[in-house]
Amino acid sequence: MTTEVISTLGVTRSGRGKSQELTRASRPLAGGRRCYATPCHDGLALRYEYEYTSTVAEKPLVWIGSSLRDIRAFRPDARRKAGHELYLVQIGLEPSDWRPMPSVGSGVIEIRVRTELEHRVFYVAKFAEAVYVLHAFQKASRRTPKPDIELGRKRLEDVVRLRGKGGGGTRES
Repeated sequence: MTTEVISTLGVTRSGRGKSQELTRASRPLAGGRRCYATPCHDGLALRYEYEYTSTVAEKPLVWIGSSLRDIRAFRPDARRKAGHELYLVQIGLEPSDWRPMPSVGSGVIEIRVRTELEHRVFYVAKFAEAVYVLHAFQKASRRTPKPDIELGRKRLEDVVRLRGKGGGGTRES
């Protein structure tokens, strides 16, 4: 991808013995923002845009059931990683390690938090008004335990019921 240099951000990235400056591409993004990119348009440039130049509205986190208490029970390193991954979801990015969980429900995503122990967080972000954190738990086996899937499914039903009673909007993002 070749880019027309409009302005230089003063940020450089080193790699393979040479330094590249991040530049503003000529192509605007949604919302009137511009894309900051190196000629190869790497992930660092996109991360720079979201973290430092964008006015991305964060979706609030809505903790369903005991999910907040469950995350607070994680070890500090796992809690920090889970928090960071949820922040990425709040600003509209994907977590670094995730998979869809159709066995729980439509739109439910599982964040995999890998430390010395394995932890998982179920959430749904398809609704415009918030990111709903359904369940968080420590995983002991290769397969996700059935009680955790059932609890996630029940809490998703609670979210849908809450939204239907005027507890949230009806638009999906």
